[in-house]
Amino acid sequence: MKPIKICMVEDLKEIREGMVTLLSLDERFEMLKAFSDAETAADELPQWQPDVVIMDINLPGMNGIECIKKVKSSCPQTQFIMFTIYENDEKVFEALLAGASGYMLKKTPLSKIVESLIELHQGGAPMSMQIARKVIDRMRFNETTSPNEELTARENEVLQCLSKGWLYKEIGIELNISMGTVRQHIHNIYEKLHVQNRTEALNKAFKK
Repeated sequence: MKPIKICMVEDLKEIREGMVTLLSLDERFEMLKAFSDAETAADELPQWQPDVVIMDINLPGMNGIECIKKVKSSCPQTQFIMFTIYENDEKVFEALLAGASGYMLKKTPLSKIVESLIELHQGGAPMSMQIARKVIDRMRFNETTSPNEELTARENEVLQCLSKGWLYKEIGIELNISMGTVRQHIHNIYEKLHVQNRTEALNKAFKK
């Protein structure tokens, strides 16, 4: 398995250097570069083409949401995850709409950060139930022709779990299936809905 290529955009030096140290010591990751501002990141990220970008929201000058909007099209395979001190903040929801695939808090334990990054790379979208709830609250199920009618009953159950912001492990426990089976169901959901991540799947399966 190739290491997951990571870039980070974070203005606080101690947090930036701590994350670089953490990921550099883990062979599952390759830390490419850490940026202290969004302007530089927006210029250079297309050259790096990382698998994952850890993006702070509140940055001096251009913020993290604006940065994602600017580079998303030139980094089509890159997954963005927001890194913030705010758990239930409107900006986090805005970031998801801008193209981020999840978020984690800066107070998140190191082991959970690693788990979230790996899951993000595997097609998941780590986020809290509060933010997932915001996504659902902004959507309305299409009562006439359900876009997920082509999904199996089990795949629809998995989709509902995804809408709650659950991790693969939590979905497996809830449905009494293995993580491998969860991944296969999610792969099938993405294939049938013609999407690439959780946010796109929810947007496709539920009408705004």
